[in-house]
Amino acid sequence: MRTSLWLACSFALAAAVLPGCRTPHSHPEPETAVHHAEADRPSDAAKVAAAKKDAGPLRITVVATNDLHGWVHPNKVKLPDGTEIEEGGAAAFAGYLTILRGENPGGVLLLDGGDLFQGTLASNLTEGEVVIEAMNRLGYTAAAIGNHEFDYGPVGPISVASDPRVDPFGALKARMAQAKFPILAVNIYDARTGGRPEWLGNDGTRIVEVHGVKIGLLGLTTPSTPSTTNPVNVSTLRFGSLVPEATEAAKKLRAKGAELVIAVAHAGGRCAKFDDPNDLSSCDKRDGEIFDLLENIPAGTFDLVVAGHTHAELAHYVNGMPVVETRGLGRSFSVVELKVDPKTHKLLEKPVPAQATPICARVDAELKTCDSYVLKRKQGSITLVDATFHGQPVKVDESIAQAIGPALEKVKESQQRKLGLVVPHTMGRNYEGESALGDFLADSLRALDGADIALLNPGGLRADLPAGELSYGEVYEVIPFDNTVATLTVTGEELNRLMHAAYGGKKGVFQVSGLKVTLAKCPGQGRLKGFALPDGRPIQPEKRYRVVVPDFLARGGDGLGPVVQSLPDGRIDLGMSRELNFRDALVAYWQKKAAPLVAPPSGRITFVDTDELCAGLEASASQ
Repeated sequence: MRTSLWLACSFALAAAVLPGCRTPHSHPEPETAVHHAEADRPSDAAKVAAAKKDAGPLRITVVATNDLHGWVHPNKVKLPDGTEIEEGGAAAFAGYLTILRGENPGGVLLLDGGDLFQGTLASNLTEGEVVIEAMNRLGYTAAAIGNHEFDYGPVGPISVASDPRVDPFGALKARMAQAKFPILAVNIYDARTGGRPEWLGNDGTRIVEVHGVKIGLLGLTTPSTPSTTNPVNVSTLRFGSLVPEATEAAKKLRAKGAELVIAVAHAGGRCAKFDDPNDLSSCDKRDGEIFDLLENIPAGTFDLVVAGHTHAELAHYVNGMPVVETRGLGRSFSVVELKVDPKTHKLLEKPVPAQATPICARVDAELKTCDSYVLKRKQGSITLVDATFHGQPVKVDESIAQAIGPALEKVKESQQRKLGLVVPHTMGRNYEGESALGDFLADSLRALDGADIALLNPGGLRADLPAGELSYGEVYEVIPFDNTVATLTVTGEELNRLMHAAYGGKKGVFQVSGLKVTLAKCPGQGRLKGFALPDGRPIQPEKRYRVVVPDFLARGGDGLGPVVQSLPDGRIDLGMSRELNFRDALVAYWQKKAAPLVAPPSGRITFVDTDELCAGLEASASQ
């Protein structure tokens, strides 16, 4: 599908791209250069001058987003009472930015924590071009490089750089050339030379000036990138550890004159409570690279951290440093106000990391939100009214809607195409356990291939499968990755190692078909307590089993590398000769069956209530 629409979408959007973008061969700017933030440009000079006459503290407003994943258009959700709401979208977000920039002329920094791409038809079929178009118009100051920035691989419809003659960074280079803001990561290196890849065009940092204050920005990318994008596309890169890279980069920025330092980090965490930003008791540090980073660097290294990657909210102090993160997908944003002494340019008080604000053009009149998580649980009817923010109406920016319109229109027919399939009940995901959607997809994958076992990485399922008549766009939102259907032929002993690798990391709970699995409640090495065939028979060590997986896993993704790389030649089939990709093969299988799509009974994954892994985690969390 990506092949058939890719050229049409690219040509359609090309006419709308703003002039003045850098070319792929632009020379990197001097590392010591100081840049003015978007809102400090001459068009706002009068407003900025007026604001600076104020004898009070300088106010710098940081607006933060993360994990956009292509969602430049609003997400439409039908509530239980039949009301359709819209969450997010770049055009609505612009309305909030207009209000904030009006309140603080020349004083707004707009930052993103990475994973700009991968997740929607419009984004994927334009290789992120529509995303950068929207971000340019919104006036982003900088963004981090996320692991999914590498997903598109070479320019064109093939997303894996399997031919050494093609450039595995071609699509990303094109987007970095298009962007009117730097995309940063200080910890990415060329594995062959040890130096910075020249195509990045910067050293991973930038100094911008806001209200006369020099602010150093540095980007960080999760070191897990080789196992969370297609490993082939980043095989020539090395991703440095966060702690030493962040510490050194922050020191260099201050030595170059930065008076404040902000990190945009594609590394995150998750917390459940937000009433006290100093209280980390509700925070899950098992999948929290940002906690590992901030707890192991000197307090005060950063004045603020914009996090990402985990699609979970943060609004806390970690080792005294404020960190914010949203649930992503372009549906909310964080705001942090920095109050700065006008003479010394030092912070007058610790910034308060506020919880994320939903992006809404219209909201429920009573609850004042369009957040579907909240509205699905509301008792009583939903009444929609125009949204307000800080007492002002939120005005959707029609120019942004028009700019991204051509790309959205080109994919509209494909997105809305009905598949002749009915889903009687919504099938949900569960990253941390068995799910109806995971069971259904794993069973479908195993059946279409005739394999003994199917394994799916939980991060590969990106949305719930909604009830009703199914459209191609809804399937695409569940499975946006252009994987192939791959198979591994393994002995029982090799299967044991594969299963321990799958369930022994921090990548959530793999969905499975053809096995029953017992796990410890808490993640970590040794989490897998046992597995057997569905009827209880044990796996035979010498017998060979056929395991069907997305090629992302067959190439070593999500921590399976050591196991799959040890398999003898001829026992890995990456599925490159198959006519249909992973997503389209599933659709074809369902259409051939011509039956309602119903989740199977649950019970294939069970958990041990308490064990030594949980005890160890609880002890470390209390320290």
